Amino acid sequence: MEIPAHPFELTSGDLCLDFANTVDARPTENPRDLLPDYETLLEWSRLAGILKNSGAKDLRREAMRRPNKAAKTLKRGRDLREAVFGIFSAVASGASPQPALLGILNKHLEKGFRHPRVNSEGSTFHLRWEDEPSLDRVLWPIVRSAVQLLTSDRLERVKVCSAADCDWLFVDSSRNRSRRWCDMAVCGNRSKVRRFRQNLQGS
Repeated sequence: MEIPAHPFELTSGDLCLDFANTVDARPTENPRDLLPDYETLLEWSRLAGILKNSGAKDLRREAMRRPNKAAKTLKRGRDLREAVFGIFSAVASGASPQPALLGILNKHLEKGFRHPRVNSEGSTFHLRWEDEPSLDRVLWPIVRSAVQLLTSDRLERVKVCSAADCDWLFVDSSRNRSRRWCDMAVCGNRSKVRRFRQNLQGS
């Protein structure tokens, strides 16, 4: 099946938050899941840098061979996504995440941090993980991203978009921590237009 263009926004500043943001219009009565099937999850993973083209093709073939397994992987991915959203949106509001949400994240840790390796690049060294050719390998970098963000000093910069119909998450990297929107060109611009119209009506 040909993959159509999808409105993926990879602007949050962190992989796990970009994954949480694959639900559009989340706080409204009609939220839209941007990952309707496993194949679209693969396309998102390719665009997010988790997979190279060859890896995405390999997993696509495996998903076609094992559709039930692919469907179960998508279900686990959605559960992980909701846990990531719940955890970081709670942190952004100054609340404690629900233990059940942390429990879901913890269930993914064993696979997410499997096969660590130290690699050298010139005079520097990096910790890497060798991902197995498994259908759920696309979830493991997301798990690692979530853990790294939760345990870093960047956590205090995680925010929720101020738009009433959004709730996307992002890391505010602005110097004075004044960023309000997940994307100024989208939610920020809509807010400006809305205020402009309100001012015209009130004048």
